[in-house]
Amino acid sequence: MARAPLLQLSGISLTFGGEPVFDGLDLIVQPGDRLALVGRNGSGKSTLMKLMAGLVEPDHGARVLPPGVSVGYMEQDPNLSGFATLGDYATHGLEHGEEYRVEMAAEGLGFDPATPVATASGGERRRAALAKLMAEAPELMLLDEPTNHLDIQAIEWLEGQLRETRAAFVLISHDRAFLRALTRATLWLDRGEMRRREQGFEGFEDWREKIWAEEDAARHKLDRQIKAEARWAVEGISARRKRNQGRLRALAALRAERAAQIRRQGAAAMALDTGPKSGKLVIEAKGISKAFGDNVILRDFSLRVQRGERIAFVGPNGAGKTTLLKMLIGQLPPDTGSVRLGANVALAVFDQTRAQLDPDASLWDNLTGDPEMRVSGRSDQVMVRGAPRHVVGYLKDFLFDERQARAPVRSLSGGEKARLLLARLMARESNLLVLDEPTNDLDVETLDLLQEILGDYDGTVLLVSHDRDFIDRVATTTIAMEGDGKATIYAGGWTDYRAQRGEGAASAEKPAKPKVSAPQPKPEVKKAPQGLSFTEKHRLEALPDEIERLEAEIAKLGELLSDPDLFSREPVKFRKATEMLEQRQTALAAAEEEWMALEEKAAG
Repeated sequence: MARAPLLQLSGISLTFGGEPVFDGLDLIVQPGDRLALVGRNGSGKSTLMKLMAGLVEPDHGARVLPPGVSVGYMEQDPNLSGFATLGDYATHGLEHGEEYRVEMAAEGLGFDPATPVATASGGERRRAALAKLMAEAPELMLLDEPTNHLDIQAIEWLEGQLRETRAAFVLISHDRAFLRALTRATLWLDRGEMRRREQGFEGFEDWREKIWAEEDAARHKLDRQIKAEARWAVEGISARRKRNQGRLRALAALRAERAAQIRRQGAAAMALDTGPKSGKLVIEAKGISKAFGDNVILRDFSLRVQRGERIAFVGPNGAGKTTLLKMLIGQLPPDTGSVRLGANVALAVFDQTRAQLDPDASLWDNLTGDPEMRVSGRSDQVMVRGAPRHVVGYLKDFLFDERQARAPVRSLSGGEKARLLLARLMARESNLLVLDEPTNDLDVETLDLLQEILGDYDGTVLLVSHDRDFIDRVATTTIAMEGDGKATIYAGGWTDYRAQRGEGAASAEKPAKPKVSAPQPKPEVKKAPQGLSFTEKHRLEALPDEIERLEAEIAKLGELLSDPDLFSREPVKFRKATEMLEQRQTALAAAEEEWMALEEKAAG
């Protein structure tokens, strides 16, 4: 017997400021659904979440929630007014004796429930809201960017909780690894239309590109048809007026159909200009340390950063990643040791707190008010990589329209604020780029573009991020802040770091081989074949792509190391390439072994 839906939206239409956000949208959420909600920044994902939560009323249509079904919503900016501490807020509404759930969630998410609301950061407030939702355990959870402001350890804890829950959930997230690990179906919100695919986020981009290709082919066919009919209208009208009028009406209908089609939002026209080349040595830190009172951030740390490196800093919130970053670029002096910047360094910084933006000023004023972008005597132009540009034209490069130019920054979504900050950053010529949590709130398409730009950037990149997929795609070196003042340097990205620590797929399979030679007190009994678990199925599906990626990287590194002069010309690069080749060969062998083991288990 079919179960009743947990939530149903029928014929939903909503208009803001004269522009329709949704028109006739339908959506059903079934028990057990694990849905990724994806779409461009500004496509209405958060608004749709609020409609699902009952916080926004549609202009037309119906929201149906069966009696007794509980829905929990975690918004991006929770309102904690009226509560003294984060714990007071998180436990509000819980039954007596259930407060321990908040304490467990607080430990996993990494915040102190006793923290006063008045002094809590935005990240701590969001973690309290997430703990509240997890403790309430509703039948349907609506999670809007739950991984923002979480460190990787907290993200992995949350992954584990959501993987084990029996509740249905809908996720908005920019974190590919998070979406791939948890979702079983995908909702794609595109130009007000909702499409559903009964597979998780893995493969979404291929599906999207296929739909867009079909759309482009249909548009091209319609354009050809209009062109042919328009030529006939000019050249082929004869005395048979009645039939001719019918064809003219058909031509008008074709043109109306073409005009009604909504163009896809293009990619932002982002670019980075490396400007003058820095010296080969960009940063040299020798024996630096830092402490705030009894809190030791860093002990006796040394690092040489060469031109062209991409270095990611990872670790728990509060471990000191941003502090180390500031010491390396000269914004904060170390307690001991020394930091030296190389010759001709031109710095550009992306600040995770968005402090460089004035929330009450307009987008226009935020650009023209920047001393480095100001054009003398011209209030309507900004200096972009050495050349003047009109403010509105430059804003359009970052997908803002003319009406938004005079709107206050506080009216923007999180993703739009990140794009505005990138607009300021990319107007500068630089050869050392510092990115502190640049991925927060950006949509998948903009993240892809940012990754490509960083790949082509000739300068050096220092990156703080909790986005594991982004680190894997960008970083050549990872520095792990491991607590108690310890920072360790690892070659490669996040997956390489985990493998070197024995925490990745390679180590996960090592204990899988049973020791048949030694008698066991309790012999292992083979269970009847029951197939793979959800996690194992997901892993089996993901392994071929991982193996292919490792093989490609091994081939690339082998090609690099085949240069007979590399060792004498660039010994550091030779050493790192050799280390990375060995790590990837080890990871490949482990991935192939894991794939074979899962294939055997799947075959039963």
